[in-house]
Amino acid sequence: MFAANDLMAIGALRTLREAGRRVPEDVAVVGFDDIEAAAYTAPALTSVRSPMADQATATVRLLLSLIEGGPKDPVVMPNELVIRESS
Repeated sequence: MFAANDLMAIGALRTLREAGRRVPEDVAVVGFDDIEAAAYTAPALTSVRSPMADQATATVRLLLSLIEGGPKDPVVMPNELVIRESS
């Protein structure tokens, strides 16, 4: 399963364990954010790492461009899949 963020994925790990499901044997779990705690869950959480500061900068630049009547060009940011034991 893919959770919207790592905290939700950590909750999913706990709920799956309580339901008797094995991760990743029965269900693979992936989060998004790559918070520090992701490496310390049991099993360690696979997560998508995104450059948050770069995303914030790009978002503000796009907003300023839109306010000034500029183009609505999409911005694609790089992401990295940090593979750990949960997938």
